[in-house]
Amino acid sequence: MKIETGTEKISSRERFLEAIVQSAIDYAIISMDLDGLVTSWNEGARRILGWSADEMVGKPATAFFIQEDREKGLPQREMTSALSAGRGSDERWHLRKDGTTFWASGEMMALRAEDDVVIGFIKILRDRTQERDQADRQRLLMHELGHRMKNTLSVVQSIATQSLRNATSLDDASEKLQARIAAYSKAHDILLQKNWVSATLGNIVEAARVNIGMEGSGRIQVEGPDVELGPQAALSFSLVLHELLTNACKYGALSNEEGMIHLSWTIEHRRTEDFLVAKWRETGGPAVARPTRKGFGSRLIVSSLTAYGEVDVLYEPPGFVLMLDVPLSKIQFRSDLAQIE
Repeated sequence: MKIETGTEKISSRERFLEAIVQSAIDYAIISMDLDGLVTSWNEGARRILGWSADEMVGKPATAFFIQEDREKGLPQREMTSALSAGRGSDERWHLRKDGTTFWASGEMMALRAEDDVVIGFIKILRDRTQERDQADRQRLLMHELGHRMKNTLSVVQSIATQSLRNATSLDDASEKLQARIAAYSKAHDILLQKNWVSATLGNIVEAARVNIGMEGSGRIQVEGPDVELGPQAALSFSLVLHELLTNACKYGALSNEEGMIHLSWTIEHRRTEDFLVAKWRETGGPAVARPTRKGFGSRLIVSSLTAYGEVDVLYEPPGFVLMLDVPLSKIQFRSDLAQIE
């Protein structure tokens, strides 16, 4: 750091030190006199803080402290700490010339002459905004992961409990449990391909078809535009589709050789909000009658979908019909992680 001498002569060693300071462009290196006025301002300070050396030399170094910290007297505390303890460390928000703030780690140290007399202070700052943002994102990710794990375990526990409770035998319980967990796992795989941000309704439908061994079957006709589903909706819809297809295979349109399933959906614009309107319709299967009791699968279908919007279930003689009408805002991604890539 350049230090003025009585004769104003600058040695080659001082020029070398000055070159080092000016080359440290990742650091704002600022010297001040005992009154806190800037005496030198390196290139790193110009890049990080925005002011040029001509603008800042002779001005109070408090300019890059935010108003709240100035009111608390933090610049003076740092100088006091530098005098008494040799240095004053800080990690806090700082101010740029354009009024924006950034997170920086800094050190304030006493600047001494050759006779060890304190002649001022030196402040070294480094912009740590990116590191802070990464740490914040990491904490958010861990919180979100914990939340998702709890949800997943809760769903698996419910699936296991209800599958065992409603099973007619151990083999029946094992079959239902494995099939439901496989459907749930497949939805997880789809979500992981997009960093757990979303999955398309079409992908969820296709995964459900694959899960029951009917991929590419002409007996399941699907029609609808691309619709992005948030993680929770994707998982819920995957379980619902699994139950619908399983019921269709056992009792409905897929239980014979002629039955068909028609699944379609559209997006309707209503005033200021968009809605997903979907219809599951079975035809050509055995005559349908309203069941006398509802099993876990039927309850899961209705309870899962009513969490998002309106559901109508019709046991019409030609075939089972389910209609869904939900706001897109309720089934699409809603999380603080939306901006994380």
